[in-house]
Amino acid sequence: MTEAATASPSRGFRLWPGSPANPRDRYTEAALERHKREGQELAVKARWIAMALIAVLLVYLNPHWDVLYYHGILALIAFNGWLMRRVGQVERSRAELALIFLDLLIMTVGMVVPNPFANSDMPLAMQYRLDYFLYFFVILAAGTLAFSWRTVIVMGVWTAGMWAVALAAVWWYSDPVPGLSDAAAAAFAGHPGLTAALDPNSLRIELRIQEIVVFVLVAVTLGFSVRRFNRLLLNNAGLERERANLSRYFSPNVVEELSQNDEPLKQTRSHDIAVLFVDIVGFTRYAADCDPNDVIAVLREFHSRMEAAVFRHDGTLDKYLGDGLMATFGTPVAGEHDATDALDCARSMIREMEDWNRERRQSGQPGIEIGVGIHFGPAVLGDIGANRLEFAVIGTTVNISSRLERLTRDHRVRLVMSDALRAQVIAESGPQAGGLTGFTPLPDQRIRGIEEVMTVWALP
Repeated sequence: MTEAATASPSRGFRLWPGSPANPRDRYTEAALERHKREGQELAVKARWIAMALIAVLLVYLNPHWDVLYYHGILALIAFNGWLMRRVGQVERSRAELALIFLDLLIMTVGMVVPNPFANSDMPLAMQYRLDYFLYFFVILAAGTLAFSWRTVIVMGVWTAGMWAVALAAVWWYSDPVPGLSDAAAAAFAGHPGLTAALDPNSLRIELRIQEIVVFVLVAVTLGFSVRRFNRLLLNNAGLERERANLSRYFSPNVVEELSQNDEPLKQTRSHDIAVLFVDIVGFTRYAADCDPNDVIAVLREFHSRMEAAVFRHDGTLDKYLGDGLMATFGTPVAGEHDATDALDCARSMIREMEDWNRERRQSGQPGIEIGVGIHFGPAVLGDIGANRLEFAVIGTTVNISSRLERLTRDHRVRLVMSDALRAQVIAESGPQAGGLTGFTPLPDQRIRGIEEVMTVWALP
């Protein structure tokens, strides 16, 4: 991992000591680590596919039994990739670092040491003429899928170092095949450049240095590309976190709209919305007789079920209210069926509670009753606060909805809706809307804060 994902002492050691974790970025760290582990899996699979293709290519280039020696090297590299997946912890373990080093060592030895099963009279210097060094780029490219930018650069430096040591060893220990250099000089007399290029005993040191320099440059370039990609991942993780935070309050379609608009909540505006309040009836008495842990468990389950119902019907979770919650429909953007959605949501909440109560009674627990109030009318929407902004819904519509919910206790019903909401449902979905079934009118009610009496409808 990069500096954002170093391990604590209890989980592992810091491969890069100068990269402390930022506790404020826990979400982005987790997202980056998840992407890295997915990359590691992809890198191992890519390695296996590459080794299989190279094995076929080698048979084409060298259709003899001695090619099995190189197949064995490819198998070791493939097995080493499997070990990386098993013991590696995405830059958190020494074992992973050791396996990377072993990877490069196997490659270097396999390229430089002559095939012991081949009867070749080729000078050792000719090993370098076969451009085996190109295969290091395969390992480096696969490494960019799994390792941090620093590790990719380290791979480039280690490879260059190993190749330079191998070059020095061959230059020091190998003996030129007698007569080949003279034969080349005689064959290309008068062409010194061609003679130097085609001398079988020549290591062509300048080309080997070129290979090393180019490889390091590619590794550094890929390393910084990985670094840039990691930053993009962190930015993307931040966006995912913001969407996750939004999804706690808004339905998925609203989150999508918010994410596609620039600061859509900062403009104060007013339009008609539907407001829903739901509350547990007699919860204070219930809580007094229960263990506090059981009370919290009940609230969590209740909120989970009610929240799901709100989001299923394209509503916005405005706030939790202890043993209840407030939801709005038509926020932050008005829809075509806000009142209908609010009514359908309320009825869905009632069905959800019926299902939950059946489960509770089967396990010997008492049932839980709720009251729901819904109203449709104008409200003011916008951000409030100075340093900490909060999207607020303000207006008489909110107060009326809350007081309608309290009426459910007075009339011993589960749902009370205003005539304004009923009229809007009819305007949106017609008089035969299924959500209106079962409602009966209550006597006109006086609602505190409202001068005229209100016509309300109740669902027993």
